[in-house]
Amino acid sequence: MSDPLRVVIADDQALVRTGFAMILAAEGIDVVGEAADGAKAVDEVRRTRPDVVLMDIRMPEVDGLEATRRILSAGPYTPRVIILTTFDLDRYVYAALSAGASGFLLKDVSPEHLVAAVRLVRSGDALLAPSITRRLIERYARHDDRGATLHRDLSTLTPRELDVLRLLARGLSNAELAGVLHVSDATVKTHVARILSKLGLRDRAQAIVVAYETGVVVPGGAGGAGGAEG
Repeated sequence: MSDPLRVVIADDQALVRTGFAMILAAEGIDVVGEAADGAKAVDEVRRTRPDVVLMDIRMPEVDGLEATRRILSAGPYTPRVIILTTFDLDRYVYAALSAGASGFLLKDVSPEHLVAAVRLVRSGDALLAPSITRRLIERYARHDDRGATLHRDLSTLTPRELDVLRLLARGLSNAELAGVLHVSDATVKTHVARILSKLGLRDRAQAIVVAYETGVVVPGGAGGAGGAEG
C-alpha cells in the first residue's frame, strides 16, 4: 500500500484510545488524531483528513451518531467510519449505518481483528460480521427511533439484483453469494457494484439498511432469494 493508512480515534475513554492507538501504530498505521467527544472528533477529521475514523457511539456533548452524520455529510472528502460499540448499545448501530458508517466493531475486539477491520474499510469494503450484523439489524431495523434516511426507489434493479440485495441483507460475503447463486465471484462483484451505483449508496452497509427500510427483507423473515436456498 503506497500511502500510510491514517486513522482518527474518537472515544471518551482515554484507555480505549491509547490501547487502540498502540495496536494500530505497531502495525504501521498512523493515528493522526484523537478525540474525547463527538464535536472534537468532527474537528479532528476536518484537520487531519484521515482514511478511517473509529467512532464511539456514547460520548459527551455530541454523540458518535451525530458526529458521524456531520462528518459524512460534509463532502466532498469523507473518510470511512467504523462504529465502536458494546452489546448493550447495539440499538444505535443501525442508525449509524443509516448515516453512512461502514460497519462496527465491539470494543473488546482482538488486536488482529482491529487492524484487519481498519484496512478492510480503507479498501472500500464494508465491515459486516454476518452473524452479529444480521441479528442486530433484524432487531432494530423496524424499531429504530433515531431517524433512518436511506429510502430508495428499487424499480431500477433487475430481478437478479434484487435477489443479490436480499442475500446481502442476510450478511453473506461475496464468496457465499457466489455459492448460493451459482455464479463466479467476479459476477457477484459486478452485481453488487451495479446495485450500489443504481441506488447511490456508499457500500454494502448502506445496501443492507436499504433492504430493510424498503421491505425487501423483513426482520425475522427468511430473506432469501427465490429458489436460492437448498
